This record gives sequence, C-alpha cells and structure tokens, in this order.
Amino acid sequence: MHTCRGNWKSTWLAAGGYDPVARAVFGETNVDGWFLEYDSERAGSFEPLRFVPKGKKVVLGLVSTKTPVLENKDELKRRIDEAARYVPLENLCVSPQCGFASSHHGNLLTEDDQWRKLQLVVEVAREVWGGS
Repeated sequence: MHTCRGNWKSTWLAAGGYDPVARAVFGETNVDGWFLEYDSERAGSFEPLRFVPKGKKVVLGLVSTKTPVLENKDELKRRIDEAARYVPLENLCVSPQCGFASSHHGNLLTEDDQWRKLQLVVEVAREVWGGS
C-alpha cells in the first residue's frame, strides 16, 4: 500500500505525520507492506511505525522525486537506523518517496537526476542490507 501527499509537477498537496491514522492503517489494513513517503519534515517522525505488525514490510520513501538535489547517503542511513527502532531492519526497505512522473507533466528533474537518485538508493541498500 502506497501513501502519498501529492507529487504533481514537483509540488505536494498535504502535510502531516502518520500519527492520526497509524493505528488504523498499520494495525487494521491487511497488506504485506507499506510504501511510505518520508522524504521531508512534512511526513513527521518514524514513531507511528510502532503500530506496524510483526513480519510486515515498510518501504521508507526517503529519496525525493520532487527535487534534483541528491540526498546525503550518511543521512539516509541514519534515518533508516532511526526507523529500525520501531520496525526490525530486516523488514525495512528504502526507495524514492513516489514515482518520478506521477502525471504526464512529470517533475522538475532531468533523466540524469533520476538515475543518480536511483543509484543512490541501490548504494544505500547494499551498504545497509548487503548484497551485490
């Protein structure tokens, strides 16, 4: 299940953490996992992840598709460690927070920007979870 606060032409439509809906969304929704937008302060803290049932996956959308600015690798790994206080590391994943083109208008990134961000996701995943 993917949650999004908007991703149209590099803008957003809503702000707010998962706190008000966490118990219902994580505790009462029968899915294998969640793809969650966590690329900015607008998403709030990782504390609502405490309601995620054991064995469920959480994909942390830490890499923004709204801006060409490349995230800091060490900061991404620090945020994954922070989320792992609520969900076991083996049940966490990392990804962009949304698609690079949620509409035919796309976002304000070049194709090269997008590839750099995807490469960053791969590098972070390898460093955190291993693999080749």
